[in-house]
Amino acid sequence: MAELNAKPVSLKCKICGGDLVNDYLAGACRCENCGNRWNLSDLVPNYKDYQRVVEKLNRASEILDTADDPAEAGQALLMYKSAAADCMDHTDVIGADLMRLSKEGQEKAVTMKHYTSGRSYMGKGNCRKAITEFEKVKGFRDTDILIEQCREQARIEKKKRIPYAVIIGMIVPAVLCIILKEKAGLPIAACIPIFIILSAGLGFVVYLENVWSVIIEILSFLSAVPLILFVILAYGFHMSVGLSAGIAVGVPLGILILMAVLAERK
Repeated sequence: MAELNAKPVSLKCKICGGDLVNDYLAGACRCENCGNRWNLSDLVPNYKDYQRVVEKLNRASEILDTADDPAEAGQALLMYKSAAADCMDHTDVIGADLMRLSKEGQEKAVTMKHYTSGRSYMGKGNCRKAITEFEKVKGFRDTDILIEQCREQARIEKKKRIPYAVIIGMIVPAVLCIILKEKAGLPIAACIPIFIILSAGLGFVVYLENVWSVIIEILSFLSAVPLILFVILAYGFHMSVGLSAGIAVGVPLGILILMAVLAERK
């Protein structure tokens, strides 16, 4: 069972008169002076009035002890909040102590939720989100070690992303250079440096994995099929630029419209 801090209340030991430390989850108390233990129900006549709160605290504590995913930690958090709401009906010392335990439990549940979320993201290979969650609870359990492991994995994944970024970064500049050459009449000697500079810049943006990289990836994927068709038709079959461009754009667009119509009918 999760350990929650105990606190002396205004109850005295029957043997020596010392202060009693209460374990509300176990329904017992212990004398700080002589060590004797007592059942709280024997010392507090109306202790059964707190049973609903104690049961929720116990249940939340049990869930939190075995929680290994964010959903379970969230369930424990809701249970602690429910116990805190019930404590509002009790304005005495015991009610205040139970409220304190509820709030402590909520803090632990939130910590566990961040920790288990980080473990979940880490298991899925999403190191950036895992680090974000672990950073919120640094020092808890093995989070510091896990953060370093995530950072090392992120560095490895970054290196693997370089070829992908280079390829994606070349598509849009290739389309632009073809337009400049065929429509604006720009010589190939001028198109090549433009292509190289733009490819390097866009590839670097894709490598950074930010919002702009997502935009570039979308544009690249939308341009990839028309670009390949245009190159094949214009340079492979020597069709006119206008006809090649019309087919390269029209065919993929027509396929997408057809797929949308068929999906709507189904």
